[in-house]
Amino acid sequence: MKVLITGATGLVGKEVVKVLHTKGIAIHFLTTTPSKVTSTTNTKGFYWNPKTGEIDENCLLGVDAIIHLAGATIAKRWTTAYKEEIVESRVLSSNLLFQTLKNHPNQVKQIVSASAIGIYPSNLTESYTEEFTNYEDTFLSNVVVKWEESVNQFSRLNLNVCKLRIGLVLSTKGGALPSILKPLRFGFGSVFGSGKQWQSWIHIKDLARLFVFSVENNWNGVFNAVAPSPVTHREFMFALAREMKKPLFFPNTPKFIMNLILGEMHVLLFDSQKVSSQKVQKSEFQFHFSQIESAFSNLLRRKKK
Repeated sequence: MKVLITGATGLVGKEVVKVLHTKGIAIHFLTTTPSKVTSTTNTKGFYWNPKTGEIDENCLLGVDAIIHLAGATIAKRWTTAYKEEIVESRVLSSNLLFQTLKNHPNQVKQIVSASAIGIYPSNLTESYTEEFTNYEDTFLSNVVVKWEESVNQFSRLNLNVCKLRIGLVLSTKGGALPSILKPLRFGFGSVFGSGKQWQSWIHIKDLARLFVFSVENNWNGVFNAVAPSPVTHREFMFALAREMKKPLFFPNTPKFIMNLILGEMHVLLFDSQKVSSQKVQKSEFQFHFSQIESAFSNLLRRKKK
């Protein structure tokens, strides 16, 4: 088997590459940085530029499946210009892949794309499955809808199209967790808002394994990429504080304060999505980290030594 990866040098991409390597699966990867177009044993890089429509079509040679992770981070202040970049980085990259597959002979049978649980409305009581479609008109939801629509077009090429809606990714190497840890280490940890908002999370290693599992099993359709046990934000912060052996002295941080600091992006801290992983669990995928305590213990063990 040979897999083509976009976003291979990102937080999730690096872990996916590790899993593929352990399984002896050959890798092609696309990069927008010419200096990163390198080749090693079982791994070969190719240049592309979704903004200009440039791509080395040789990236498709012998490829059976595509893992599509490319997209600008949402963890950056949402100016009007950057909002456009968030959308375009996802849609333009998907469109370029689609046109390349359409116009060049290939043996690709499946595409597995990253997506996000931000498509679901913020709600303190609802539990979301993949069947939910009553999306609201919010920036994050609209981003994910456009993202998934750009991926859906691959079905016109008779490919299986799998979309993994990813929750809060737990990693000490990037994402939200390092920023949450900083004030906590100095005793300045705080719960945001009421703390009742749900956080559906997944350990980085489980997420990487899930991407590869979905390729190996030729998944088709939408799957929630979250651990089986979502927690409230308050539970999340207290579990983290216990693992760090640090107190949560500070009072809850109100929403308007974070709005002043982060702007519209503050919704990432206050939105509530309780998301079900039942569909993934029924597929016989085995989570290594199904409880928040075991995830924190694994991620922070080395940090404390």
